[in-house]
Order: sequence, then C-alpha cells, then structure tokens
Amino acid sequence: MKPGKMRVVSGIQPTGNLHLGNYLGAIVRWARMQDEADCLFFLADLHAITVYNDPAELRSNVRSMAAALIACGIDPERSILFDQARIPAHAEMAWILNCTARIGWLNRMTQFKEKSGKNREGSSVGLYAYPVLQAADVLLYHATHVPVGDDQKQHVELIRDIATKFNSDYKVELFTLPEPLIGATAARIMSLRDGTAKMSKSDPSDMSRINLTDDSDLVAQKIRKAKTDPEPLPESLEGLEGRPEAKNLVAIYATLADRAPADVLAEFAGKGFGAFKPALAELTVETLRPVKARLDELESDPAEIDSILAKGSRRAAEMARPTLEAAYEALGLSR
Repeated sequence: MKPGKMRVVSGIQPTGNLHLGNYLGAIVRWARMQDEADCLFFLADLHAITVYNDPAELRSNVRSMAAALIACGIDPERSILFDQARIPAHAEMAWILNCTARIGWLNRMTQFKEKSGKNREGSSVGLYAYPVLQAADVLLYHATHVPVGDDQKQHVELIRDIATKFNSDYKVELFTLPEPLIGATAARIMSLRDGTAKMSKSDPSDMSRINLTDDSDLVAQKIRKAKTDPEPLPESLEGLEGRPEAKNLVAIYATLADRAPADVLAEFAGKGFGAFKPALAELTVETLRPVKARLDELESDPAEIDSILAKGSRRAAEMARPTLEAAYEALGLSR
C-alpha cells in the first residue's frame, strides 16, 4: 500500500451467486476503484451470521462470492481480497468499539428497523450492533474513504463518531476518520418481471434476474422474455415515465454500454422491443461472456480460490495488527 494514496475498504455479504444488478451496481464500481485507490475488499461472513445460516452453505457461499468478485474484475494482485472471519482482529476491535459507541447512536440507525421488521425483540444482538462491526472493518485499516450509496451515509457518520470519541476519550490520534465515497449514482437494475421491484436473488422466479452463472443462451432467453409494453421506445426520457419495464431495459443497455440513457433512446427511438431486445441480449451476452468463463475456471479449482483468500487474509491481518495493538495500549489493557 502506497502512503498518501486514497485507501478504500468495503465488504459484501456472501449470500450466494451474484446477479446483473450486483454486477452493475457495486462490483463494477469496485473494479474501477482499483485504478485510483489502494483497495481492501472482503467477504463479510461475520456480518452474515447476524441471522442464521446453514454452516455448509455459508462456507460454500464465501468461496463462490470470492470467485464471482475475481471474475468481475477484482484483481487480488492489485487489491487485497480477504475473508473477514479469518482475521480475529475484526471481532476484537468490534468489542472495543461497542464499549465506545452509544446506545442512542445505534437507536438512530434506520437499517436495523428495516432488517428486523416486526420481529425487533426476536432479532439478534448482532443485527442491532452490526454497524459497530462495520466501524471495526473500516477503522482497522485506516481507510480514508468508504464507498456507499446515499442511503448509507449514516453508517459512515457513525464510524466517524465512534472514531472521534475513542480518540478523544483516550487522548490518542489512533483512528483515521473516513469520508463517504458516493461517486456517480449507480443504475438501479430492476426485475425483468416487474420494473417496480429491484432485481433480487430472493425473487422466486429465476426469470426475474440474470445470474452471473447463467450461460449465454439463458441470458438471451431471459432478455427476450423480459416483461415489456406494446409501445415503441420514445425519443426522450420523459416518455419512459409510467413505463417501468421499458425504463429498466433502457437503463440496463445504457449501463452495459457505458452510455447515457438519452443516447440509447436517440438510437432506438420509434423502434419496438422486437428490435431493441435482440440488441440488448447481444450486448448483455458479450459483456458477461468473459465473466462467466473466468467464473467457471475458478469454480473448477476451489483450491485456487482458497489460496487467494488465504494470501489476502494474511496481508490484511498484518495491516490490522498494529491498529488493534495500539487500541489495547490506549485502553490500558495487556496483550
């Protein structure tokens, strides 16, 4: 890691295979960040256990998610890709920071209310306190920036509050206060069966999403069968209002082609989906073809994935150790 360079830390829960929405949202952005920052990306398996997971399935998902990230462009030679649970410093630092964070701060976090739903009293303590583990994930590595969406800026504010209080309470300058890295607004990729719902692996219909594990024929079939309306494509974005499925397919095309939606409409204005869908299918297939090929290659050699994660985890552990030891020292605790 080069001193003075922007340092980014971000994690993703290992919830199974990625789909096109994940790829065009966070993962493409992560891959591009490697050109401008020192990056640490991790499989957030400690976050995953805030709800019950079948142990064998979780273990498999960690490996599958690592393979998918590498296939999507995360380069273990340029970035540090690691498995959170392999580094005890995350859990240790989370406990230290739990003793610094205030209950009132956590009570204001909106995502716990969303995740717990009506079963708040039946939720795990981990689900309530996971923003503190997020703080540990970031502060261990002196991250300068955390890539988030607008709806997650609150989490970075909490990280800064915890870091500031610890530094102040113990009269140290241990923790770096990270900034939220909002960046360009990522396209919201919606279901192929319902343009008002996000593309999700939890949708019971596999036709609602394009999985990165889908072969080319299946990808093209899903595009052909995607829900649309009978109207041709309009000349302007205003003409897509009230047409969520049409708007979604245009957004997918624009994002894959790295073009503005208005430019896509200028090319296809007046044409029906009989013309647009084949073009979108071809673009999607060609974009995902190398991703699928690399994913197949990696999944045929689990030992390579395990080796990559082990190497990345060793590198991350070495980086985290001085910060954890300094925190113990500041607290007056022996190690």
